[in-house]
Amino acid sequence: MIPDNPDLWDAAALNEVLAYKGGAKQAWDNTDLTGPWLNAMRNSLNSQIWGFREPNFLCVSATHGPAQLALYDQEMWDKYQLAKIAGGDVTRNTFILVPLASAHDPADVQSMEGAFSSQDNSIVVLQRRGVVFMACHNAIWEHAERLAATGQNPDNLSVGRIAAELANHLVPDVVLTPGAVATLVNLQQAGFAYSR
Repeated sequence: MIPDNPDLWDAAALNEVLAYKGGAKQAWDNTDLTGPWLNAMRNSLNSQIWGFREPNFLCVSATHGPAQLALYDQEMWDKYQLAKIAGGDVTRNTFILVPLASAHDPADVQSMEGAFSSQDNSIVVLQRRGVVFMACHNAIWEHAERLAATGQNPDNLSVGRIAAELANHLVPDVVLTPGAVATLVNLQQAGFAYSR
């Protein structure tokens, strides 16, 4: 339940992020699945790169709570019927789809339908631009508990086995942390500006 050994999270990747010295850096505390979190990070990235001329700006999303659902692949959404706990009108993991705007000419940074516009918000697109998404082990465990308690557990797995399966089905390149809130402390100590 409580990860107490770096072998249980992506310690090497997390250490690389914490050691980043390439330029300005920002850590987002993201919990609201249906809120403007992807748009806010895209706006920050655009402003830092083109407005403040910080091409090496590093944006990190400490993703937890309901927003963590966006970090599971569609296979987990289907198997565990994650739409039932996502709320609102979310029926599948659209947060990992690549919008059509991604195909626009990246040289046209001012296009309102282009690759850097609000039409191009997704986890995968932001990852391609260098944003690091961090998953919370605690949120995984809590999701596993909820799935077991509500019967959204087609294989009748234990909470620990559900949690392991969810952790193994994070979107590629998501960094698993022992806990997002605790990791935010470490990110701030490493010089990341905190944003919510």
